[in-house]
Formats: sequence, C-alpha cells, structure tokens
Amino acid sequence: MAYSIGLDYGTNSTRVLVVDCADGREIGLATIDYPSGEQGVFLDASNHLLARQHPADYLFALEHGVKAALEAARKAVPGFSSADVVGIGVDGTGSSPLPVDARNKPLALSSRFARNLNAFCWLWKDHTSIPEAALITQMARRKRPRYLARIGGIYSSEWFWAKIWHCLKTDPTVFDAAHSWVELSDYIPSVLAGANSPSQIVRGVCMAGHKAMYAKEWGGLPDEGFLAALDPKLAALRDRLYTAAHDASTPAGKLCPKWARQLGLPIGIPIAIGEMDVHYGAIACGVEEGTLVKVIGTSTCDCAVAVASKRVANVPGICGIVNGSILPGYIGIEAGQSAVGDIFKWFVERVLGDASAHVRLTKEASALRPGQSGLLALDWNNGNRTILVDQSLTGLLLGQTLYTTPAEIYRALIEATAFGARAIIERLREYGVPVRRIVCSGGIAEKNSLLMQIYADVTGCEIRVSRSSQACALGAAVSATVAAGVHRDFKTAQAAMTGLKSKTYRPIRENQIIYDKLYAQYKLLHDAFGNVVKTANLGRVMKDLLALKTQS
Repeated sequence: MAYSIGLDYGTNSTRVLVVDCADGREIGLATIDYPSGEQGVFLDASNHLLARQHPADYLFALEHGVKAALEAARKAVPGFSSADVVGIGVDGTGSSPLPVDARNKPLALSSRFARNLNAFCWLWKDHTSIPEAALITQMARRKRPRYLARIGGIYSSEWFWAKIWHCLKTDPTVFDAAHSWVELSDYIPSVLAGANSPSQIVRGVCMAGHKAMYAKEWGGLPDEGFLAALDPKLAALRDRLYTAAHDASTPAGKLCPKWARQLGLPIGIPIAIGEMDVHYGAIACGVEEGTLVKVIGTSTCDCAVAVASKRVANVPGICGIVNGSILPGYIGIEAGQSAVGDIFKWFVERVLGDASAHVRLTKEASALRPGQSGLLALDWNNGNRTILVDQSLTGLLLGQTLYTTPAEIYRALIEATAFGARAIIERLREYGVPVRRIVCSGGIAEKNSLLMQIYADVTGCEIRVSRSSQACALGAAVSATVAAGVHRDFKTAQAAMTGLKSKTYRPIRENQIIYDKLYAQYKLLHDAFGNVVKTANLGRVMKDLLALKTQS
C-alpha cells in the first residue's frame, strides 16, 4: 500500500488530503480554519484593498491538518499506517509573498514585527499595490516589452514585484529587515524540507513565471537594470531571491527529521514542488490540450495547457503563458476572475447579513427565467483580473426597480460571473488557444447546479465537474506520487488517480438565445467602463433590459 498527502492552502483554510496512490481514493480529509484575522484574513476598514495573513496560521494548519487527516485515514482504512505515506505535495494561493529573514523565518514570527501587517503574508487578493503595478507596466513597456508579452501585457497589483515594491515605499523598515521574499506555495515545502536559508528553497516556476516575470529566455527574473530603474533596492534584492525555478518534475526536497517527527511521517519522503492551488487543481481535473479547467472558489482561475513544442501566441490581458507551469512538458496558460464566490458571499453576508441565505436564494433564483429580472451586473467587486487587468474597477448592478428582489440580484450576480467567464473563453479562442471542453472544480461547482447550468447556457459549452471536491489538494497529492516514483509520469498518475462526475451540464438552447442578448449588453458595459472604447452609447442598455424582461 502507498499513500500520498496533498495540502491545499486556501484563502480561509487549509485542506489536507490523504490519498491512495493506486486509484486516487481519498481516505482522510481535514480542514483547518486559520485561527487569526477575519476568517483567516487581516483586513483594514480604512483600506478595502488590504488583505494579509499571518504565517503562524500556516504552520498551525500544517501540523494540525496533517495529524487530523492521518487520524481520519486510520479510522477509514483498517491497517492504514502513516509509514505507508510516500510523498507530500503542497499548493497555495498566489501571488502571496511573505518576507523572511536570512534563516528563512517569516518576519511576522518575530516579536519586532508581530503586529505589523506589512510583515505578514501579502495575500493574493491584496490590491494595495495598484500604483506600483501601473508603474511596472509603464517601465516595462518602455524598456522591456518582452517581460509583459507573456503575461498579457499588463502587470497586476495581485503579483509579486508590485507587492514587494509597495512594501518598500510604505514600510521601508520591513523591506530592509527582509533578507528575501517567498511565495506561500514555496514556503511550506521549504519548511517541510528544513530549509534554514532562502537560498535553499527550491522555487516553482508556476509562481515565478506567472507572477514574477521569470523566464529562462531572459536569464530568470527581471534583470538588475530594469529593477534599478524602478528602485535600486529592488535590484539589490534580486540576488537574494532565486536564480532558477522548476516545474513539477523537480521535487522541492525531502521531509526533514524535525517535521517527520512532528507529523508522524517517514523521514526523507519526497516533497513535490510547490504550485499555485489552481494549477494542481487543473491536474486533478485531467487538464490536457483542449480542456479548459475552471477552479471556482472565492475567485476563479482558468487553466489550459499546450504541448511545449508548439508556439503559443501572446494573449493580451491574461495571467501568463509559462513553459513548464501546471504540467511538465507543456506550456501553462492562466486567466481568471478576481471574485466569484466572494461576490456571492459579499451579497449574502455583508448586504443581507444572513450567511445561511445561500440555499434559500439559490432555490428562489432557480425559479427565475433568463432575463426575467431585468438586471445586469458586472463581476468586478474585487477588480478585473482578465481581460482588463485593472484592480481599480468595481462592481455594478443595473436595471433594479422598486420591485427587485434579493433572489433576482443573487441570480444576476451569478450571471455576471458567467459573462466574465465567457469573455475569457472568447479571448483565448481569438488567439488560437483551443477550448473544446470545460471541467470545473471547487465547492461551488460541486454544490450549486444552478450556477453550473447558467455557465453552460452562457458559454454554450458542455461542462463537467471534477470527481474530487478537493481537486487542488488531490493534484498536489498526485504530484507527490510522481516525485516518489509511484507513477512514472503525470499522464499515468492522472489516469490512475483522477476522474469526473457523471453529471454533464449541457446548454439549453432557449436560454442561450436570451443570454446571447444579455451578453451583448454585458460586453457593452465591459468595454465602456473598462475603457476599451472611448465612447459608448449606454443610453439603450436600461431600455433593452426592460424589453428582455417583458419578453421573458
């Protein structure tokens, strides 16, 4: 018997999964909520762009989560032994960098910075660095346009360099105290491997390529001349970061004696390279050329791959085209939406003040026909990740009357995220990336059939759902089996350990007709408020929505 462990570090919690390497059977699961902040996130009422996490929560989740998952496995499988665990894989949100000292200890774990949010992990949805991202984009356009070409043409405030530069500008004490900066998905594997220096960390190319402008063809990270043009201190930091980043064919290390004893696992088992949560999630969904994987959670990330020998065109407005990301031997292509589940959560919890209302609203919204509400929304409550790459954009709800109901608004918000998903699919196809099928994963995809049917109707695609409700953790566990040599490659591991649910969501033609009309209105708003077009006639939108409402 052989088992692997996958750790999925999410926005509000960590999921730990124990998996049978032979067939992907999930025998032990533990979910550990982060104990600090507001559902694990430190916020600032005076600055809605700020979102940080305490690194101590990550270590708490690591220890308690692995032990709880192993105990669950013992109860589920007679004779299970942690001695049969052959490897560990880790994924994390991104870009979520944290400052560390020369011993690879997060600054936030020291008494000096224990209460300083700038010394915490800068969570993926922290957008405080909008000005820095804009300046990086401007400088790269003038001096290094090739840096931008493979990441959609615009550098995002969600990403590595913008966050670090913002720290330098707003809290130079923290910046100067940091020997290096480490992505969450690289940090946890380095802890498990016992790395006592940032130079010992084996970095993953997923974060490096998609978030830090890393590419082998220009020597790794952005060159010192470019960084010095931003700020000389960024240039000085470069050599304390890393010179090489690796795909998932390279392990991140071996489990060190300290953490082996602490977790009750065999010393020296391999640790798979750290990847972005959604990239490992794509592996668990059976990603291959022609398959678009949508990992739907607080935000949504879209992942596709192309054989590395092919030339993939630069696609404006996406999150990167990186050789070796997601699957070794393939070019990883990433896009996404900055808020999906977070939008529904905002409306239900903050606006309505009733966290239990999701079920009721879903049922009521299911009784509505497309276009019946007369509402149209933009899915930008947390900015736009793709195609506009503008985190200063905000949400919009149009068409409400004195009779508009919460259920109608709830459905309009779901439809808005579906329209955003369609815009991404159309952009990928426009630049030659094939999308022949869609596979979704995440709790929303698994539980909310209304959302899935709306997505099928809006996109015109058949949609399947991952067999696993913990796709990201499963993908990390799959990678661990390859690192351990249980499976000879990812294709073999995917075939043995992953699968899809039998349910298929197919577009309903009469719904498509209405949604095509609504999508045309969405695109009009998208291009007008996104500054794609300088002049737009919005005067007909409200009237057209009312006309659709009357026809529905």
